[in-house]
Amino acid sequence: MATMQFTRNLLHKCNPTRAPIALYSTATAGNEKLRTIIQNQLNDIREAGTYKSERIITTPQATAIGVEGTSGKILNFCANNYLGLSANNDVINYGKKALDEYGAGLSSVRFICGTQNIHKQLENKLSAFHEREDTILYASCFDANAGIFEAVLTPEDAVFSDELNHASIIDGIRLCKAKKARYLHRNMADLEEKLRSTDARIKMIVTDGVFSMDGNVAPLPEIFELADRYGAVTFVDDCHATGFFGKTGRGTEEFYGMLGRCDIINSTLGKALGGAAGGYTTGPRELIDLLRQKSRPYLFSNSLPPPVVASAQKVLDMLMTSSSLTAKVQSNTRRFREAMTRAGFTISGMDHPISPVMLGDARLASTFADEMLRRGIYVIGFSYPVVPKGKARIRVQLSAAHTEEEIDRAVAAFIEVGKQLGVVS
Repeated sequence: MATMQFTRNLLHKCNPTRAPIALYSTATAGNEKLRTIIQNQLNDIREAGTYKSERIITTPQATAIGVEGTSGKILNFCANNYLGLSANNDVINYGKKALDEYGAGLSSVRFICGTQNIHKQLENKLSAFHEREDTILYASCFDANAGIFEAVLTPEDAVFSDELNHASIIDGIRLCKAKKARYLHRNMADLEEKLRSTDARIKMIVTDGVFSMDGNVAPLPEIFELADRYGAVTFVDDCHATGFFGKTGRGTEEFYGMLGRCDIINSTLGKALGGAAGGYTTGPRELIDLLRQKSRPYLFSNSLPPPVVASAQKVLDMLMTSSSLTAKVQSNTRRFREAMTRAGFTISGMDHPISPVMLGDARLASTFADEMLRRGIYVIGFSYPVVPKGKARIRVQLSAAHTEEEIDRAVAAFIEVGKQLGVVS
């Protein structure tokens, strides 16, 4: 009853001249039972030390941000803002111009009246950037992953997925009717054994390019070799590589010197390419045409807002004329990893801006992050179910916008807190 009265009071404050609104009581037996069950689950999460509180940022996303409950600017080392372009003035102004010219949104899905010329322009630019035949935009890469497997694979087909693939890949594969097999993380012997055991019509090998929790990289050369040997199709989710990984930011393929080799790439606009929202699939023209006909997240979701489309276009223009930001994030990554390793920390991953500081214990990771915030450094502790039990960590992410002084300051804070909590000596 208290909740219902609170709602009435809130509605009255919002519009005091309006007549009182009749509200049904939520104190039903079913509702109370549901609340109790959920509260017990929340209590268990808190007891395990894995409850995730959201800190509130009061400024644009950047390397120095305002955080509610703190004073002054806080150095941010946990955003996917790899190129530092989320608050770039040129990108913002390009988005503002599109807002004036094309409006706030389309109020429609693409095939009805939700496709503007800027959507096609962005798809063409993404195709050129990845050197692919065609591209299809989605509201997010989660939607791109949810929309591809069901549309393409049938009970005659088989999909082989790395056991540590992103949750969106796992959910997308669940939706399709193909035979499903998970291979051990980056284990090519296990993958080959599973490929050898099926005579499926389409064999699709699915992997993250870079695994977001660990910062390690899929062994694409070996995967491509197995794909050739067993007639398989290769699929890479390159969200944590597009725009900044590889010499010119073309992602995991380019990191291995194999640009253009993968059959299908899914990626995002919501990290390095502007940081707003949006995802896409890029690959063979026939595949993209089929997805426009059958992919449910595409067919039943509004098209991307024009300012988001324009912002991503501007970032791509910048990347296709200069690799300076890509080089900067890579040098920043080396500086942080080398200094932290010298200090005695265990840093997971493979020379990637995702640089997990491994701590093991969930409570330790949470406490460590709180102590870092007190020292003006914003990082987050990751624990189960985001990562396996016993492998809690602080996931640090470097940006091209970080200065060397900011990186050194973060390392000094890590060392101070590490000594305080007994992580390093």
